[in-house]
Amino acid sequence: MSFYFIIDDIFPDSVYTARKDGLLAVGGKMSPDLVLKAYRKGIFHWFNEGELPMWFSPNPRTVLYPSKVKISKSMQQLIKSNKFECTIDKDFSALINLCRNERLKNEGTWISEEIEDIYNILHLKGHAHSVEVWFENKLVGGLYGVALGKCFMGESMVSTMSNASKMALIYLSKYLQQFNFHFIDCQVENPHLISMGAVNIQRRIFLKELKQHINQDTGAFVKY
Repeated sequence: MSFYFIIDDIFPDSVYTARKDGLLAVGGKMSPDLVLKAYRKGIFHWFNEGELPMWFSPNPRTVLYPSKVKISKSMQQLIKSNKFECTIDKDFSALINLCRNERLKNEGTWISEEIEDIYNILHLKGHAHSVEVWFENKLVGGLYGVALGKCFMGESMVSTMSNASKMALIYLSKYLQQFNFHFIDCQVENPHLISMGAVNIQRRIFLKELKQHINQDTGAFVKY
Protein backbone atom coordinates (compact mmCIF):
# COMPACT_ATOMS: atom_id res chain seq x y z
CA MET A 1 0.00 0.00 0.00
CA SER A 2 1.29 3.47 -0.83
CA PHE A 3 1.33 6.39 1.57
CA TYR A 4 0.37 10.04 1.39
CA PHE A 5 2.89 12.79 0.73
CA ILE A 6 2.17 15.91 2.77
CA ILE A 7 1.99 19.14 0.79
CA ASP A 8 1.29 22.52 2.41
CA ASP A 9 1.04 20.80 5.82
CA ILE A 10 -2.24 19.09 4.90
CA PHE A 11 -2.80 15.57 6.23
CA PRO A 12 -4.95 13.01 4.39
CA ASP A 13 -8.68 13.23 5.02
CA SER A 14 -8.81 9.78 6.61
CA VAL A 15 -6.32 7.97 8.83
CA TYR A 16 -7.82 4.66 7.67
CA THR A 17 -5.60 4.81 4.60
CA ALA A 18 -2.57 4.07 6.82
CA ARG A 19 -0.48 1.00 6.03
CA LYS A 20 -0.56 -2.07 8.28
CA ASP A 21 2.50 -0.77 10.13
CA GLY A 22 0.61 2.45 10.87
CA LEU A 23 2.50 4.67 8.44
CA LEU A 24 0.03 7.21 7.11
CA ALA A 25 2.04 9.99 5.47
CA VAL A 26 5.51 11.28 4.72
CA GLY A 27 6.83 14.81 4.44
CA GLY A 28 5.79 18.23 5.66
CA LYS A 29 7.78 20.98 7.30
CA MET A 30 8.21 20.16 10.98
CA SER A 31 6.85 22.89 13.23
CA PRO A 32 5.00 23.22 16.55
CA ASP A 33 1.74 23.91 14.68
CA LEU A 34 2.09 20.83 12.47
CA VAL A 35 2.78 18.61 15.49
CA LEU A 36 -0.37 19.92 17.23
CA LYS A 37 -2.42 19.50 14.06
CA ALA A 38 -1.29 15.88 13.86
CA TYR A 39 -2.18 15.10 17.48
CA ARG A 40 -5.66 16.52 16.97
CA LYS A 41 -6.19 14.08 14.09
CA GLY A 42 -4.86 11.10 16.05
CA ILE A 43 -1.53 11.15 14.22
CA PHE A 44 2.01 11.25 15.62
CA HIS A 45 5.48 11.65 14.11
CA TRP A 46 8.18 9.00 14.39
CA PHE A 47 11.35 9.17 12.32
CA ASN A 48 15.10 9.38 12.73
CA GLU A 49 17.26 12.42 12.18
CA GLY A 50 18.06 12.94 8.50
CA GLU A 51 14.90 11.16 7.31
CA LEU A 52 11.79 12.75 5.87
CA PRO A 53 9.13 13.29 8.56
CA MET A 54 6.97 10.18 8.91
CA TRP A 55 3.47 10.25 10.40
CA PHE A 56 1.67 7.30 11.96
CA SER A 57 -1.82 6.28 12.98
CA PRO A 58 -1.52 2.64 14.07
CA ASN A 59 -4.26 0.13 14.66
CA PRO A 60 -4.55 -0.83 17.44
CA ARG A 61 -3.52 2.16 19.54
CA THR A 62 -1.99 1.84 23.01
CA VAL A 63 -3.45 3.99 25.77
CA LEU A 64 -3.35 4.15 29.54
CA TYR A 65 -6.46 5.26 31.38
CA PRO A 66 -5.09 7.14 34.42
CA SER A 67 -7.34 5.42 36.95
CA LYS A 68 -6.22 2.01 35.63
CA VAL A 69 -2.50 2.46 36.22
CA LYS A 70 -1.04 -0.62 37.90
CA ILE A 71 1.14 -0.04 40.95
CA SER A 72 3.00 -3.13 42.10
CA LYS A 73 3.66 -3.81 45.77
CA SER A 74 7.33 -2.99 45.29
CA MET A 75 6.42 0.34 43.68
CA GLN A 76 3.99 1.09 46.49
CA GLN A 77 6.81 0.56 48.95
CA LEU A 78 9.14 2.74 46.89
CA ILE A 79 6.58 5.54 46.81
CA LYS A 80 6.19 5.36 50.59
CA SER A 81 9.95 5.49 51.06
CA ASN A 82 10.13 8.97 49.50
CA LYS A 83 13.35 7.94 47.77
CA PHE A 84 12.42 10.01 44.73
CA GLU A 85 10.97 13.48 44.38
CA CYS A 86 8.58 14.06 41.47
CA THR A 87 7.81 17.45 39.96
CA ILE A 88 5.81 18.76 37.02
CA ASP A 89 7.27 21.29 34.57
CA LYS A 90 10.12 22.14 36.90
CA ASP A 91 12.71 21.78 34.12
CA PHE A 92 11.15 20.71 30.84
CA SER A 93 14.23 21.51 28.75
CA ALA A 94 16.50 19.41 30.97
CA LEU A 95 14.07 16.49 30.87
CA ILE A 96 13.71 16.34 27.09
CA ASN A 97 17.46 16.77 26.73
CA LEU A 98 17.99 13.81 29.08
CA CYS A 99 15.57 11.74 26.97
CA ARG A 100 17.53 12.60 23.84
CA ASN A 101 20.98 11.98 25.29
CA GLU A 102 20.13 8.69 26.98
CA ARG A 103 18.62 7.29 23.79
CA LEU A 104 21.62 8.44 21.76
CA LYS A 105 23.86 6.45 24.11
CA ASN A 106 21.88 3.26 23.71
CA GLU A 107 20.05 2.94 20.41
CA GLY A 108 19.72 6.21 18.54
CA THR A 109 16.71 8.47 18.83
CA TRP A 110 13.90 10.22 16.98
CA ILE A 111 14.44 13.21 19.32
CA SER A 112 16.62 15.26 16.99
CA GLU A 113 17.79 18.75 17.87
CA GLU A 114 14.92 20.04 15.72
CA ILE A 115 12.35 17.98 17.62
CA GLU A 116 13.86 19.07 20.93
CA ASP A 117 13.52 22.72 19.86
CA ILE A 118 9.92 22.20 18.70
CA TYR A 119 8.85 20.68 22.01
CA ASN A 120 10.61 23.38 23.99
CA ILE A 121 8.53 25.89 22.02
CA LEU A 122 5.39 23.86 22.68
CA HIS A 123 6.25 23.93 26.38
CA LEU A 124 6.68 27.71 26.36
CA LYS A 125 3.28 27.95 24.66
CA GLY A 126 1.70 25.87 27.42
CA HIS A 127 1.12 22.68 25.42
CA ALA A 128 4.04 20.37 26.25
CA HIS A 129 4.64 19.24 29.82
CA SER A 130 7.08 17.11 31.75
CA VAL A 131 7.27 15.01 34.87
CA GLU A 132 10.73 15.05 36.40
CA VAL A 133 12.04 12.47 38.85
CA TRP A 134 14.84 13.56 41.17
CA PHE A 135 17.19 11.66 43.44
CA GLU A 136 19.26 13.73 45.85
CA ASN A 137 18.56 16.82 43.71
CA LYS A 138 19.77 15.10 40.53
CA LEU A 139 17.45 14.51 37.56
CA VAL A 140 17.29 10.74 37.10
CA GLY A 141 14.21 10.20 34.96
CA GLY A 142 10.83 11.34 33.82
CA LEU A 143 8.61 11.75 30.78
CA TYR A 144 7.13 14.41 28.56
CA GLY A 145 4.17 14.87 26.25
CA VAL A 146 1.47 17.26 25.12
CA ALA A 147 -1.82 18.00 26.89
CA LEU A 148 -4.78 18.71 24.62
CA GLY A 149 -8.14 18.90 26.32
CA LYS A 150 -8.43 15.89 28.62
CA CYS A 151 -5.93 13.87 26.57
CA PHE A 152 -2.23 13.58 27.35
CA MET A 153 -0.26 12.63 24.27
CA GLY A 154 2.80 10.86 25.63
CA GLU A 155 6.07 11.18 23.73
CA SER A 156 9.02 9.72 25.61
CA MET A 157 10.16 8.34 28.96
CA VAL A 158 13.63 8.12 30.42
CA SER A 159 15.32 6.52 33.40
CA THR A 160 18.91 6.58 34.60
CA MET A 161 17.97 4.85 37.86
CA SER A 162 15.87 1.76 38.34
CA ASN A 163 12.12 2.51 38.56
CA ALA A 164 12.45 6.25 37.83
CA SER A 165 10.34 6.09 34.66
CA LYS A 166 7.73 3.94 36.42
CA MET A 167 7.59 6.54 39.16
CA ALA A 168 7.05 9.28 36.56
CA LEU A 169 4.17 7.44 34.89
CA ILE A 170 2.47 6.70 38.21
CA TYR A 171 2.88 10.31 39.31
CA LEU A 172 1.46 11.59 36.02
CA SER A 173 -1.49 9.18 36.20
CA LYS A 174 -2.37 10.25 39.72
CA TYR A 175 -2.02 13.91 38.76
CA LEU A 176 -4.22 13.57 35.68
CA GLN A 177 -6.91 11.77 37.66
CA GLN A 178 -7.41 14.94 39.68
CA PHE A 179 -8.36 16.78 36.49
CA ASN A 180 -10.47 14.02 34.94
CA PHE A 181 -8.14 13.32 32.05
CA HIS A 182 -9.49 10.55 29.86
CA PHE A 183 -6.33 8.82 28.64
CA ILE A 184 -2.59 8.96 28.18
CA ASP A 185 -1.79 8.16 24.56
CA CYS A 186 1.12 5.70 24.60
CA GLN A 187 1.09 5.32 20.78
CA VAL A 188 2.40 1.74 20.47
CA GLU A 189 2.76 -1.00 23.04
CA ASN A 190 5.85 -2.22 24.80
CA PRO A 191 6.14 -4.64 27.74
CA HIS A 192 6.93 -1.83 30.19
CA LEU A 193 3.72 0.07 29.39
CA ILE A 194 1.54 -3.04 29.33
CA SER A 195 2.86 -4.10 32.75
CA MET A 196 1.71 -0.76 34.11
CA GLY A 197 -1.83 -1.03 32.83
CA ALA A 198 -1.71 0.25 29.26
CA VAL A 199 -4.12 -1.46 26.87
CA ASN A 200 -4.59 -1.70 23.12
CA ILE A 201 -7.81 -0.31 21.66
CA GLN A 202 -9.07 -0.21 18.11
CA ARG A 203 -8.14 2.91 16.16
CA ARG A 204 -11.79 3.83 15.60
CA ILE A 205 -12.40 3.76 19.36
CA PHE A 206 -9.28 5.83 19.98
CA LEU A 207 -10.42 8.45 17.45
CA LYS A 208 -13.92 8.53 18.94
CA GLU A 209 -12.59 9.06 22.47
CA LEU A 210 -10.06 11.62 21.22
CA LYS A 211 -12.82 13.63 19.54
CA GLN A 212 -14.96 13.49 22.68
CA HIS A 213 -12.26 14.78 25.03
CA ILE A 214 -9.71 16.83 23.10
CA ASN A 215 -11.70 20.08 23.10
CA GLN A 216 -12.50 20.09 26.81
CA ASP A 217 -10.83 22.53 29.20
CA THR A 218 -7.50 21.03 30.23
CA GLY A 219 -7.50 22.61 33.68
CA ALA A 220 -4.20 21.02 34.71
CA PHE A 221 -0.56 22.13 34.57
CA VAL A 222 -1.22 25.56 36.02
CA LYS A 223 1.93 27.22 37.30
CA TYR A 224 1.48 29.08 40.58
